[in-house]
Amino acid sequence: MTRNALRFGRYDYAAFSASVCFALCSLSIPLMIVEIGETLEFPLDRGGMAAGGMLHLFRSAAMVAALLLCGSIAGRFGKRLSMGGCLLFMGAGTLLCSLASGYWMLIPCLLVAGFGEGICEGIATPFVQDLHPDAPERYVNIAHSFWSIGIGLVVIVVGGLWTLGTGWRTILGGIGLVTLFASASFLWRENPRKKYPERCSGPGFREIVRQTAAIVRVPRFWLCSLAMFFGAGAEFGLTFWSAAYVQLNFHTGAWVAGLGTGAVAFGMFLGRSGFGFFARPNDIRYVLLGSALCTIPVTLLLAFLRPGVMPPALGFPLLFLLLIFSGIGVSTFWPSVQVYGVTTMPELDSTMLYICFSALGIPGCGIFTLLMGVIGDCYGLRGGILVIPVCLALFAVVIYLECWVLAGRRKLSGAA
Repeated sequence: MTRNALRFGRYDYAAFSASVCFALCSLSIPLMIVEIGETLEFPLDRGGMAAGGMLHLFRSAAMVAALLLCGSIAGRFGKRLSMGGCLLFMGAGTLLCSLASGYWMLIPCLLVAGFGEGICEGIATPFVQDLHPDAPERYVNIAHSFWSIGIGLVVIVVGGLWTLGTGWRTILGGIGLVTLFASASFLWRENPRKKYPERCSGPGFREIVRQTAAIVRVPRFWLCSLAMFFGAGAEFGLTFWSAAYVQLNFHTGAWVAGLGTGAVAFGMFLGRSGFGFFARPNDIRYVLLGSALCTIPVTLLLAFLRPGVMPPALGFPLLFLLLIFSGIGVSTFWPSVQVYGVTTMPELDSTMLYICFSALGIPGCGIFTLLMGVIGDCYGLRGGILVIPVCLALFAVVIYLECWVLAGRRKLSGAA
């Protein structure tokens, strides 16, 4: 069976830019969190890791609130304008973070940015699926791979500017302005003959409530959401804490620590783009289970790797190799579980399914990020890293139950 060639239009590139900006805004603070903590008086090496993890918990709360509203927002304004608006929120919130004078001043700024990120998280995937309904598993994974490109850009931009002596406030302000500028790719309307279907006459509030009620009554939805929860914890916990893990445990500068996050991002890009080019719908469950099981020993090695165990000439290459393989392992969880859930529940509204999946997955990012920080305060970040293989193991159990055990019983009951 031959695969059709991939075809991208202007709105595909706009979606790519949204993923890049999402990553820039989300990961700029984690990448510089050691220095931000010193400036705003929550030093990570002196009991401030829980406070650092709490930042993303607040951000996650704003994202969930936005996700609960984004169905109505997309129905009222259309997905194109909603995507443009979410970039405005992300850019403005990040720009305001650069002006924060204390830890608690960061919170309202992150709530603004998080609200925009929540809208982006809920609408970006169905936006791409509407562009390519014939092969969503390919285009969705490729669009999500640009999140990893954004992480790589964060590493290059932050590391390069940091080396030149640029302060974190200037860097955050610049990222906020770039994101505000990128919103024009959605807000500037394309040629009407080629435009993305606006669909402003979407479902009203009552219809959204009806669709949501229908979704939450399906047991398969809750299993897929549970997989999203644990997969998000593994993916974002690794991404959020990787720079601090390298900087604090291996006593490096911000540039080398940023390369650790870049290694995770490079692995995620390889995993998502590779799966996007070669995936078939029936492959999804095998990739999800196999990648989770194979990544458990890799992340366990990360937790026990420390300076002095191996010569520096071998230790740092092994560290970055493990980070790359960890990135590959967690790369497909978020987009592929969503696509799997939508394709196996075709009777439910796909846009609302994507939104509900994200609303229940994002708390995993905040909760496990905070948990890693709390454990890091007690036992160091090597102890916090152990949360990741636990998440991977629970993710694998849920995927196995859904895709083989319970799915097999449903087939037998249907045949009977």
